[in-house]
Amino acid sequence: MRVLVAGAGATGGYFGGRLTEAGRDVTFLVRPGRADRLRERGLRLRGPDGETVLTPRLVTAEGVDGPYDLILLAVKSHALDAVLSGLGPAVGDRTVIVPLLNGMRHVDALVAAFGAERAWGGVCMIHATLDDDGDVVRMSGLHRLAYGPLDGGPDDRLDAVTQTLTGAGFDSRPSTRIVHEMWEKWVLLASLGAATTLMRASIGEINAAPGGPAFTRAVAAEAVAVATAAGRPPRPAMLEVVTSTMASSEPTTSSMYRDMAQGLPVEHDAIVGDLVAEAAAHGVAVPLLSAAHTSLALYSAARSIATPG
Repeated sequence: MRVLVAGAGATGGYFGGRLTEAGRDVTFLVRPGRADRLRERGLRLRGPDGETVLTPRLVTAEGVDGPYDLILLAVKSHALDAVLSGLGPAVGDRTVIVPLLNGMRHVDALVAAFGAERAWGGVCMIHATLDDDGDVVRMSGLHRLAYGPLDGGPDDRLDAVTQTLTGAGFDSRPSTRIVHEMWEKWVLLASLGAATTLMRASIGEINAAPGGPAFTRAVAAEAVAVATAAGRPPRPAMLEVVTSTMASSEPTTSSMYRDMAQGLPVEHDAIVGDLVAEAAAHGVAVPLLSAAHTSLALYSAARSIATPG
C-alpha cells in the first residue's frame, strides 16, 4: 500500500519512521520548515531500543502526488483544519484514513470532508516527544496502535491495512470497537492533562503533595462519569489503567503539560473542553475539569497575545 503520514512530529515521526524502516512505501506530508529540518538531520528515532536514523520521503501540501491507499493522520487538533484543506489530492475512492488524534471532534471533521467510507478510527499509545533538534524521543517501551472502521463492521480493505501496519516494530492490531477505545483513551488523556496542567506538576509530584491523591482520584472520577453518561464507560482493564496511572508516584506528565512548559499551543479544547461540553450535555458536574479548561484557555489566550500570528 502507498502510505501517507500527515505529520512528522513525535507520533507521526515515530510510527511513520518504523513503517519506513520496515520497508513500507511511506511518504510524509509536512510543513516546509519541518521538511528542511528532516532533510538536514534525517528522521531520528531515539528510545529505549537505541537510535535509528532514516532518510524519509517528504512532500509538502502543494506537492501531494496522490491518491494514497492509507493515510495516517498524525497532527495536533489545532492543525487539523489546515491539514484537511490540503489533503484532497491524496484521497481516492478506496483511501483509508486512520486518525491518530486525541479526543473525538476530528471524527466528524473527517467524515464531513471525505465521507464515512474513508474515515476510520484510530488509537495510538506512546510516550514520545520532539527534542530541541526535532528528533523523536520515545520515553518508554509503549508503542501501540489500534485501528478499524468506525461502525466496527467488515471492510474489504482491512486485511491490506493490517498487513501494512503489522510487523513494523510496534504493537498493532485491528479493532471492532475502535470508537469505544477512542473514548477510553480520551478519559485517560483528559484526566492526565487536566491534573498536570492545573497543578503544573507531574502526577507523582501531585500525589506526594497534601491532598494530592484525593485530587487526582477526583479528576479521574469526573472523566469516567462523563464517559459513562455518554454510554462509553471504560472497560475494567482500562479503568484500572486510568486509576493506577492517576495514583502513580512516577513523574508521569501529559503532552499538554509538556507543550505548556515549552510555551507551545495546547489541545485544551479537543481534550478537556469537549469533555466539559459533553458533561454539560448529560448533566454531569465536572468542577475540576472545568477549572482545568478555564486555566488552559487563559494560557492559550496569553500565548496568542505574546506570539501574534
